[in-house]
Amino acid sequence: MNSTHFTLAPIAVALILAGCNSSSDSNDGKDDLVQPQVQSKVHAIIKVDDYQFRDANGNGTLEPYEDWRLTPETRAADLVTRMNLEEKAGMMLIDTLNSDVGGMPADDAVDLVNKQHMTRFIFRNPVVETPNNDREPGRSGFDITPTQAAKYMNAMQLMAELTPHGIPVLFKSNARNHIDPTAKAGINVASGAFSAWPKEAGLAATRDMALITEFSHIMNDEWSSIGLRSMYGYMMDLATEPRWYRVHETFTEDADLASDIMRALVIGLQGETVNENSIALTIKHFPGGGPQENGGDPHYDFGKNQNYAGDNFDYHLKPFIAAIEAGAGSIMPYYGIPVDQDVKPNDVGMSFSKGVVTELLRQDLKFDGYVNTDTGIISMTPWGVEHKTELERVALTIDAGADVLSGFKDGSMIVELVEKKLVTEDRIDESVERLLKEQFQLGLFENAYVDPDIADKTLGKPEYQERAEYAQRKSVVLLSNKEDSSLKATLPLPTSVDNPLTLYTMGVNAELAQAQGYDVVAGDYDEGTQRPVANGADAALIRVFVTNEGADSHLVYGGANPDELDILAFTDMAAAKSWKISPSLADIKAVMNEVGAEKTVLAINFRQPFVLDEESGLKDAGAIIATFGVSDSALLDVVSGEFNPQGKLPFALANSAEAIVNQLSDLPGYPEADTLYPFGHGLSYK
Repeated sequence: MNSTHFTLAPIAVALILAGCNSSSDSNDGKDDLVQPQVQSKVHAIIKVDDYQFRDANGNGTLEPYEDWRLTPETRAADLVTRMNLEEKAGMMLIDTLNSDVGGMPADDAVDLVNKQHMTRFIFRNPVVETPNNDREPGRSGFDITPTQAAKYMNAMQLMAELTPHGIPVLFKSNARNHIDPTAKAGINVASGAFSAWPKEAGLAATRDMALITEFSHIMNDEWSSIGLRSMYGYMMDLATEPRWYRVHETFTEDADLASDIMRALVIGLQGETVNENSIALTIKHFPGGGPQENGGDPHYDFGKNQNYAGDNFDYHLKPFIAAIEAGAGSIMPYYGIPVDQDVKPNDVGMSFSKGVVTELLRQDLKFDGYVNTDTGIISMTPWGVEHKTELERVALTIDAGADVLSGFKDGSMIVELVEKKLVTEDRIDESVERLLKEQFQLGLFENAYVDPDIADKTLGKPEYQERAEYAQRKSVVLLSNKEDSSLKATLPLPTSVDNPLTLYTMGVNAELAQAQGYDVVAGDYDEGTQRPVANGADAALIRVFVTNEGADSHLVYGGANPDELDILAFTDMAAAKSWKISPSLADIKAVMNEVGAEKTVLAINFRQPFVLDEESGLKDAGAIIATFGVSDSALLDVVSGEFNPQGKLPFALANSAEAIVNQLSDLPGYPEADTLYPFGHGLSYK
């Protein structure tokens, strides 16, 4: 390790400070530097010129990389000169490192920090108010409280402070602030103690950029309070292929709407530039994972190809261009292979293609942040390079332009590549400087610790949840609302103490419906018992959810079996092995028959753009509501008329199963003859 310590000459420091840290109006020549909060639990604080600095390496001397008055670029360049090759290799690794029970570091944490020299980790633990320690942790880890999460982050920062250069740890996470009844480890995390907002498509359905910006500020405060300072997200993939399981993580099929949302999120979470108040974003999945061939997900080998049959490659780039222009800190290429596209090579996964990462992203689109591969490309999803060794795959990825390898924790391969002169150390330095720059920008080198008491008071606090619930209500899309002579209109369904409306419910919290003023007949029942009949009810409200509970066991990231990807119509899903409709289609039909189809309200959670086929009879319902992750209370506010529906569809809905199969994966929407409801459709009450 290079242990040489040096200090910039005073005149050099003065020039850098004058050029980079002084405002344009110099405040009459007065020093306008602002002392950041500096905290160290290991070494004494250094004081120079009445300023405080963290002595990261504990040598008692203020090194350039410890001097917050210098630019992040200058500090990163200095620190790289002090790191040995093993330490540099560790910087280029990121993998899952969850908390153990109660917020304690896991057994392998010490090895990963001290031997692998890793400073970046993916945090997947559910953060909840009341942990369920009986739950099998699996890949997502144990349940922990906000206080425990903050204590865990602090413990990891203390461990990092004890390393030779005191490089702080940066944790990343997938999305956490959304209502998702089928959250999957490695994909997203249930909201738990965080404020619970609608899913991404629900935010898009609000068409409210100010509300989305407000969401990003609240999310920033919650994440920062536990020490979580970076995100794997948001996904800017477009929902042009309805069979792709991960549509539920996308915002919309429309590139312009996605671009507007992207700008709001980047500015709201990062600010104009990444700084000490930012949640740094890793926008994914470049250059757009929407057009998956036949809807297969590239976590699996049957989904490794991307299909641009509509010659619409550039359309999918638009949200990423918006992200780059807004200052996104990093970009994640996808697993898929860009078959037959101009980028070369076009027969390997995106992260292995220099044409995608270096030529398109860096040279053509002028992206100057760092590139973070998707998780597992070296060992699990090496599409197009399956015949290569892991060492060769690492070399290809670095040569293509990636800076950090996700789901990988073996730095010895990077060291070996340099020693064998297959990769130059200068190339490694380039990546490490990019990565260090972000950690300096985030202010972690000055203070990486958080207050656990503040974390407990911040996550999901009432004013935050109130805004989240408003967003839920605003995201609800009223698809249809038929006139009915007995009810005047199917929706809203007003009720009163003097004349309570008898409401039959399935999939809805009966107590909440009762509190809304309805005389409730709860239709939910346990297996082996008989469903209560709906005869005599004034109306029925049925919440409908679709999952893939019967899917093959190896499909750990979700989705239907590969031979059932084409199935999105309700009648077909009801008969399929890997699809489950709750309540069953048979029960839904029976209730509609008992209470009357025209008096039935269906609230369908559109995790994907499902098809309301003729045979299912669902289109006969008096009213149909589309939801994208809302609570029962938010739904009931819309149903009762307390909230006038305002949401607009974030993607079109086809009118037949055939339309789904025939559509081109990279094109949004359908021909008019194949469209049930177009993009942007949504009714309101008169």
